[in-house]
Amino acid sequence: MPTHAAQTLAFIGLGNMGAPMVRCLAKAGHAVIAYDARAGVATALAAEAGNAGKVTAAATLAAVGAAEIVITMLPDSKVVAAVVLGDAKVPGLAAALSKGSVVVDMSSSYPLDTRALAEALGTRGITVVDAPVSGGVGKAHTGTLAIMTGGADADVDRVAPVLAAMGTVHRTGALGSGHALKALNNYVSAAGLLATCEALVVAEKFGLDAGVAINVLNASTGRNNTTENKAARYLVPRSFTSGFALALMEKDVGMARALAADLGIDAATLSFVAAELGRAAKALGPGADHTAVMGFIEGGAGQK
Repeated sequence: MPTHAAQTLAFIGLGNMGAPMVRCLAKAGHAVIAYDARAGVATALAAEAGNAGKVTAAATLAAVGAAEIVITMLPDSKVVAAVVLGDAKVPGLAAALSKGSVVVDMSSSYPLDTRALAEALGTRGITVVDAPVSGGVGKAHTGTLAIMTGGADADVDRVAPVLAAMGTVHRTGALGSGHALKALNNYVSAAGLLATCEALVVAEKFGLDAGVAINVLNASTGRNNTTENKAARYLVPRSFTSGFALALMEKDVGMARALAADLGIDAATLSFVAAELGRAAKALGPGADHTAVMGFIEGGAGQK
C-alpha cells in the first residue's frame, strides 16, 4: 500500500461516536480540526488533557476547509449533504475545500445518496470515500471499530492510515459499497436481536432459566451478536442501556429495505424486520435503546 505524507485532517460531528473517534485519532498522533454544530462541544473536546495540542476547535465550517481530509460522522446522508453542499442561502463545506481534498463519510448514509454526493463534489475536484462503522460506542472508545470502506483504490489508500487509528479497515469495493454493507449488516443484527428476544420470552414463559438458555444458544447454531454480547448484559436484567438507539437501528434497516426496493428485490424478511422495528420505535418513543425491543415484545405490545 502506498504511503502518504501527513495530511491536514478535520472531523465533523462530535456526538457519542464522533468524540471518542477523535480521541483515538489524537492518541495515534494525528492533528485534528474538530467541528460540531453545537456551541462549545469542539472547544471542550480540544481542551481535554489527552487532546492538548492535537485537537483544534473550529468555530465555523469555513475553518474546516483548510483540511485535505475531512471526516463526517453525522445522523444521515441528508444531513451530510446539507453540511457538505449547503444550499442557495448557506454555503456548505465544499465551498471552502480545495481541489484534491477528500471527504470521508463515516455516517450511516444511504449508498445511492453517497454516489450522488460524489458526483456533485467531483465537479469541484473533490473525491469521496464512504467508511461507515460497526461496533458501537464501546469500540469507538477503544479504536477497534470495523470500518467498511468503499471508494477508488487510490482514495482508500490515501485515507487508510487515518482510519486505522479508529479500527480495522475492511475494503468493500466501489464507492457506496461500505454504506450498503453497513445497512445490510445492521439488518442482519436486528433480525438476530428480534429472534433472540422472542426466544428468551418464550423460554422464560416455559420455565427455562434465561442464563441456561443463553449459554446453550452460544454453544449452538443460534449464536449471534445479541446472544454473545447483549442478552446477559441488557436483555435478561432488562437494563436496556447498550448505548445504541432503537431509532438508529430502525433507520439503518430502513435504508437496507429501501436499497432492496431500489434494486427491484422483494426482500420479505427484511421488510418484516423493518416493520417490527418501526412498531417498536413508535411504541417505546424517542430515546429508547435498541435492546428495549425485549420489553416491547415481552409486554405484549408486539402482539398483533
